[in-house]
Amino acid sequence: MKTISLIAGLILLVLLWGVLLPFADRSSFAIHMIAHMGVVAGAAPLIAIGLSGARFDLPARWPWFSPILASIIELVAVWAWHIPVLRVLSENSGLVAGLEQIIFLLAGLILWLSCLGGLEAGRDARRLAGAVGLLFTSMHMTLLGALLALSPRALYGSAEVTCFGIPLSPVVDQQAGGVIMLLVGAAVYLAGGVSLLAKTLNTGIPAVPGRRGE
Repeated sequence: MKTISLIAGLILLVLLWGVLLPFADRSSFAIHMIAHMGVVAGAAPLIAIGLSGARFDLPARWPWFSPILASIIELVAVWAWHIPVLRVLSENSGLVAGLEQIIFLLAGLILWLSCLGGLEAGRDARRLAGAVGLLFTSMHMTLLGALLALSPRALYGSAEVTCFGIPLSPVVDQQAGGVIMLLVGAAVYLAGGVSLLAKTLNTGIPAVPGRRGE
């Protein structure tokens, strides 16, 4: 299962970085958001599942590195790279765009590994912290996605772009990107947080012994 998950995550990265970004219109914010969500909410959790319990399981080496700290790191990475000035640099420089994608991947891996990995000792506490971290990430992605989707003016670019051959105005392109963040990013992190919370609650409930004669 872990090997399949790791391979699936790496294949998704190849499709995003080797097919989507080189051949799509990188000036399209919607394209950027598809790649962004594919990395942090698709490839990162799949790779993290594959790495958990292996030599690259960072929480097992550094138990002090909590999901809360990891969620703050991802918040800084996500919001910083959506500052208009950095978006312009990323759109016009392949080197900056590559750095952006690597930071997205590392931030996503750090968060998902901190939630899914770690030693068996203290696993319930880490799951609970992971649920808080993932739910917090879902909240700030929801906020950013809503701000982008509801903004009456374009924050990125001023010219028409194409998204999979469809021409879009800057405002519509930005709104489409915000909707993608809402539908994919916020939902995946919410599902992950709820799943970890459910596991924590289930393991914390003692089994009820059956009564004799039943």
